[in-house]
This record gives sequence, C-alpha cells and structure tokens, in this order.
Amino acid sequence: MTAATAAFRRVLTLGGPLLPVVSFLGRLPTAMCQFGSLLLVAETSGSLATAGLVGGALAAGQTAGGPLLGRLADRHGQRPVVLAACWFDALAVTALVLAALARTGALPLALIALLAGAGVPQIGPLARTRLVALARRARADDRLVHTALSFEGTLDEVSFVLGPALVGLSATVAHPAVALALAALLLAVCGSAFALHPTAAALRPTGEALRPTGEALRPTGAGSGPGPDRPRGRRPAARSARARMPRAVHAMRASMALQGALFGACQSGITALTADLHRPAQAGLVYAAMGVMSAVAGLSLAAVPARIGLPVRWRAAAVALIALSVPLLFVRSLGALYLAVVVLGAAFAPHLITLFGLTERLVPADRLAESMAFLTSAVVGGQALSLAASGRLAEAHGPSAAFAVAVGAAVLILGLALTTRATDRPAAAVRPAAGAPAGSVR
Repeated sequence: MTAATAAFRRVLTLGGPLLPVVSFLGRLPTAMCQFGSLLLVAETSGSLATAGLVGGALAAGQTAGGPLLGRLADRHGQRPVVLAACWFDALAVTALVLAALARTGALPLALIALLAGAGVPQIGPLARTRLVALARRARADDRLVHTALSFEGTLDEVSFVLGPALVGLSATVAHPAVALALAALLLAVCGSAFALHPTAAALRPTGEALRPTGEALRPTGAGSGPGPDRPRGRRPAARSARARMPRAVHAMRASMALQGALFGACQSGITALTADLHRPAQAGLVYAAMGVMSAVAGLSLAAVPARIGLPVRWRAAAVALIALSVPLLFVRSLGALYLAVVVLGAAFAPHLITLFGLTERLVPADRLAESMAFLTSAVVGGQALSLAASGRLAEAHGPSAAFAVAVGAAVLILGLALTTRATDRPAAAVRPAAGAPAGSVR
C-alpha cells in the first residue's frame, strides 16, 4: 500500500490540508438533514405519514436542484454559487426546525423541506470537480485523478455514517432539533469556508470570456493538445451553445440511480428484519457498519493497477453487487445480517467511484460540475423512490421482499455496464483559472 499512501499524500497536497476538512464538514449536513427531518417531524407532529412526506420533499428538492446548482457553478464559478446556496440552505433548514417546533401543518412543512433540499450546496460533487481541476492543472496522470475521486468517495461514505449517528445521538440526549440546528451552522460556516478557499479559483467559469493564458495544459489524449492549427498558450473561443453529453453518460446516471435504489431497498430490509427480531435499535448500527466497509473499499481502490480500465471496473463492481446482495435473501438472524451487509458494503464504493471516474473522463470539461451533481442527485432520487416502494413490500411480504428489490437493482446495473460503450478515454482537460500557474493551490 506504499504507492497508494503516496498517492493519497499527493492528493492532500493539491489543495492543502484545510480543503478536505471544510469540504467534509460542509457536506455533513446533507447526511444529517434527511434522517434529522424525519425524527424531528415525527416527534413534533406525532405522524409518521407527515414525517415521510417531509423527508420525500427534501429528497425531491435535492434531486431536482443538484444538477441546476452544478450547472450554475460551471457557468459562474463555484464561489458565488456555493456562498449563495449554503446560506440559503442554512436559512431553509432553520425555518424547517422552527416550523416543526411550532407544529405547522404538513403542507407548509413539505414546501419548506422542498426548498431546503433544492438549496443543498452540492459540496461533495463540487469538491470532486475542484480536485480534478487541480490535478489536471498540476499535469497529474490519470492514476492521481482516480485516487482523488477515491478520496472524495471515502469522505462521502464517512459523512453518511457519521451524519445519522450525530442525529441519533442528539435525539437521544436532547432533541432532533439540536442536530438540524448544528447542520444549519455547519452549512453557514463550513460551506462559506469551502466557497472562499483559494482553490475555488481553480476553475474558470464558462460564462466568462476566455483570454490567452500563460501556458497551455499538457494534452491528456490524442488530438487534445496544441498543434499546427492551435497555437500554444491560447484557448479556443467560448461557444454559446453547451457541449453535448455523450450517450454513455446517461446510462451511468441510470446506474447511479439504481445504486440509490439498492441503498433504499437495503435500508428498508434492514429496518424490517431488525424489527422482526425485536432489535429495531440495531438498524442504524447495521447500516453504519455497511458504510464503514464501503469507505474502506473506496480507499483501497487507489491500489488497483492502472491497466484495469474503468469500463472493466464498472462491470466487475456490478457483478460484485449481485453476488454479494443475493445472500441477503436468506438472512434470518442479526449476526448473519451484520456479516451480509458488511461484505456487501465492499462493492458499493467501487461502483460509485468508478462512475464518477468515467463521468470525469467522458463529459465536456465545461459541464463537469453539473455532471458530478447529477450523479449525486440520481443516488438521492433512486434511494427515495426505493425506500417508498421497498418499505411497502417489506411491510406486506417481509424483509426478503425488500432485499429482492436490491438484488433486482444490482442485476439492472450489470445490464447497463455490459451494454454501454463507455470508452476509457480522456475528456478535455478541466480549464484552470486564467493566468494560474500549474501546481497546487494552498
């Protein structure tokens, strides 16, 4: 693991040690608000149906708003977009807390939750975009880019383990409102710190006129570098029309939505099985154990040889998702459940990180933030829909019915991986800010 450790150290030097801290704390509220809103509204309203409506509205807002915020960040830069979004979202989360404590009706609560979801500042996807830009500007090879994406995927997994744990702790020792108040504070403080960090200048907004730069980026693939007809030191003029998205990208978004469906089905099945075993409090711990294993698997991807291309990794991850989810159909005890979901967690991060890597390679450079945000929103949307459907199935037919949904989602993922022509070729390099030197920003 010496080479992998060295690669992670290089990733940390790209943006300096403060960037991963503020990006992690800034994305933590995303993991806290979904579970926290459910607990808060259930306690203040006494209605699980109202809590489910609010949670669904929050997920719907994030699913719809994520790609839009990513597109705005591509066009106008991350700094103004993240600043506006994090403060808007902090106010929306605060309004949701106050409205719930005031026992406001279900419809106003759902509307506020919809706004809170739409305002999520998408720090995770934008941090990926920023690290990719820094790596490309430093003339890094593809291996370092993949390591950066693995690092960001691990931060996501840790946040989605720690976030619900903080909510549960707050609800136990105080009140769910405390957790959401903390989420609003993190959005305002750490979201602003992420927006104002010097690395925000690593990407040039596509809405700005392009000017000559000091030194062109090193070509990342055949035909991408300067030649006789493309003088070194100048970028092509900006086009008014947005670049078209390769067809394979849409298949990868569908695969990511199916990954979210797998998450939701597992969550429903775990909740139903632990309830049947009269150990409902174990559901959160089981799900957290799965997340920890996924985070470990994400870090280990840095050790995968570069000769194993991303399309091959996608198919291998899909096969692993099927093989490791099937045992859930036969789980009947708590010990077996822990073993099955921990092993399954090893397949989650490789699939997610591989899709982020393929997207980075295939999408036009001026639509990278939008594309990263779209993938994250696809997971959220798929999980929300799956929770609603598989939860009903688990209630009517038992935990195995929910786990069957997870297996079905994994089978569909493999179908997409086998039928999609995702050529493992470099996309156009992400453009650095005008006049910025090649190297790290601290």
